[in-house]
Amino acid sequence: MPHTDLAQHIRTSVRAALEEDIGSGDLTVQLIPHAQTASASIITRQEMVLCGTAWFEECFRSLDPDCKIHWTVREGELAHPGQQLCEVRGNARALLTAERSALNFLQLLSGTATLTRRYVEAVAGTQAKIMDTRKTLPGLRMAQKYAVTVGGGHNQRVGLFDGVLIKENHIAAAGGIRAVLEQAFRLTPPHIPIQIEVENMAELDEALLAGARLILLDNFSLADMRLAVDHTAGRAELEASGGITLENLRLIAGTGVDRISVGALTKDIKAVDLSMRLLLS
Repeated sequence: MPHTDLAQHIRTSVRAALEEDIGSGDLTVQLIPHAQTASASIITRQEMVLCGTAWFEECFRSLDPDCKIHWTVREGELAHPGQQLCEVRGNARALLTAERSALNFLQLLSGTATLTRRYVEAVAGTQAKIMDTRKTLPGLRMAQKYAVTVGGGHNQRVGLFDGVLIKENHIAAAGGIRAVLEQAFRLTPPHIPIQIEVENMAELDEALLAGARLILLDNFSLADMRLAVDHTAGRAELEASGGITLENLRLIAGTGVDRISVGALTKDIKAVDLSMRLLLS
């Protein structure tokens, strides 16, 4: 995704997160002197791939533009339990008010990147790419898709506007695989990818004969995936989808498919365990 789009998304997401949390004002920080300064260390309690530093920084700098942030782990690097990720110095009120929103972003996006890294490592040595889906948290799609790339995965279309994915209901509504592909090839700009989902070998063959170049194998068995790869013989890219887990991932990659899409990368995320320790200065 373009850097400018991501930068705007970061500003918008952080503004919404802070407004949601602060509302009419942080009542608790009134207990702290207005001019009090402090430093804070962010510590991880688990192994993780660091992701989301730009969102984290924006949270603090939105409330204290003069705060100083020093990272001891870089974006995309692996951190270990007990390791310090960064130190933040600035106004104590700003640090405490921004803490939860900043950590929420860092925990969620690091969780996405960390899980993606596990999937990517599981298919190492095969030709399969790990792909994300549109199964993202509302309002955080661009952030989570960015985190997938930090973890070594690849993005599918961002939304309905930048790619065509023809599924079962589209096929039924348009009158069949050949008819829907003819429409797609006629109406879609050349730079937009067109993908069609098939559920069995007969549909795969029909899609290939109609000129499909990107085909989604929906819930195919391992045996049928191997058969599909052999039958396709490079005429189209094949993507496995449905029922993908870390346990069966290597077997699926071994069938020879080009891509494996995993909704769990962004849908079933567990935030990493981080803590912020504050010292007054």
